[in-house]
Amino acid sequence: MEAVKEYGRPFLGPLTAFWAETVATYSAQRIEFVGTFMIQILFFWLPSMLYLSLDVLAPRFSQHHKIQPAPKQPTRSDIVRCFSVVTQNQILSSALHLALIYLSKRSGSGTSYRVTTALPTITEFIRDIAISLVLREALFYYSHRLLHVPFLYRRIHKKHHKFTAPIALAAQFAHPVEQIFANALPISLPPQLLYSHILTFWAYLAWELFNTATVHSGYDFFHNKARMHDLHHENFNLNYGSIGLFDWLHGTDTLGKTHRE
Repeated sequence: MEAVKEYGRPFLGPLTAFWAETVATYSAQRIEFVGTFMIQILFFWLPSMLYLSLDVLAPRFSQHHKIQPAPKQPTRSDIVRCFSVVTQNQILSSALHLALIYLSKRSGSGTSYRVTTALPTITEFIRDIAISLVLREALFYYSHRLLHVPFLYRRIHKKHHKFTAPIALAAQFAHPVEQIFANALPISLPPQLLYSHILTFWAYLAWELFNTATVHSGYDFFHNKARMHDLHHENFNLNYGSIGLFDWLHGTDTLGKTHRE
C-alpha cells in the first residue's frame, strides 16, 4: 500500500493487482526489455504489415486513400529489401537496449525507467508524455535536419530517401547511425531523463511507433500527416519534424527551393 500511495492515486485501478504481481514475479530489467520489445511488435510491425497488405485486403479502400500513384510505388524487391534492413535495425536497437540494461545493472543504477508496483497518476502520466513529445520533437527535428547537410546526407540519410513514395516499414529503413541517433534516441531519451514510469514510457512509445508507421504508410488517413511526410520524401527540404512545431518555428513547413541529392 505504501508504494501505491507514493505517487498518488493510480488512474488505471483495475490493472493495479495485475501489475503488482508482474513486478513481484519478474525482474525490472526483464520487464523493461520484454515489454518494450512487445510494444515494438504491436505498434510498429503489426500496423506496418497491415498497411502493406491493404492493396490485397481492401483494394478499393486502398486506392481511395493512397497518396502517390502506382508508377511511384516501390517494387516487390524494394519491399523485401526494406523488410531485411528494418529487421536488422530492430535487432540493433534491441541489442543496444540489452547492453544498456546490462551496464545499468552492473553499475547498480537500476533501470532507465521507474518500474514499481505503483501505477503512475494521471497527472504524472499526462505531464511526462507531453514533455517527452516536445523533447522528442526537438531532438528529432534537429538531428533530422542535420542529416540533410550534404556531407551526412550522401553518406547516411540518402538510404532512407530511397523511398520517394514511402511505405510504413520504411520509417526505419535507415543507416545504422541514423537508426540510433535520429530514430531510437530521440524517443527513448526524454522519458529516461524524466525517469518516467515504465507504463508511461510504453504508452508514449506505442504512440510514437504507430505515428511514424502511419505517416510513412503512403495513406492519408489523419488530417494530412502522411501527406506532409510524403512531401518531405518528394522535396527533401520541408517537414523535417513529426508534429510540426519546430517546422512552424523555423519556417520549414512550407516548400522552399527543391533540393535533391
